[in-house]
Amino acid sequence: MTNELILILGGARSGKSALAEKLAHRGRRVLFVATAEARDEDMKRRIAAHRERRPSGWDTLEEPLDLVAALRPLLNRYDTFLLDCFTLWVSNLLLDEPARAEDGSRIPGAARELMDLIAESPATWILVSNEVGQGIVPSSDLGRAYRDALGRVNQVAASRANKVYLMTAGLALELKSLGARPYAQLNPDPPGP
Repeated sequence: MTNELILILGGARSGKSALAEKLAHRGRRVLFVATAEARDEDMKRRIAAHRERRPSGWDTLEEPLDLVAALRPLLNRYDTFLLDCFTLWVSNLLLDEPARAEDGSRIPGAARELMDLIAESPATWILVSNEVGQGIVPSSDLGRAYRDALGRVNQVAASRANKVYLMTAGLALELKSLGARPYAQLNPDPPGP
């Protein structure tokens, strides 16, 4: 496989992880990068279910915070990296230092650092993230900071991705092949007379 960045976005239970795993099966040496932490019984069950679905030939790296430091030494050992998911990584970063990070301002920078690392790699990267900005406005400051930070991280990843899949009800729509581009690349027509 050659260097390729694939972002898979969607709501909860939309089929994101299943698509990511299907795409990763094309790889020969796959590293599953898990960002979840088993903080309660529900998350423990979800993590166990994900582990059971993974092929025995895949390696797993569990890293909730410092993805760049954990992944840098592994760049040339795998041809496919599946990172599941940005959603929990952003949450972990916000909760790691809430007093300093409540506005989420350092998180897009961390995402850009990760994208730079991915660009150095010869591998295929499959990133999974939730789309959380289409629902109601969160009632708490931390909830709004989380929604905003994840939205910015998704924009950073989507702008660099070769393919961006939007998942809804198990259906995948690849946005870039349909002409979707980052808004910064759009040249709107000037206003008429």
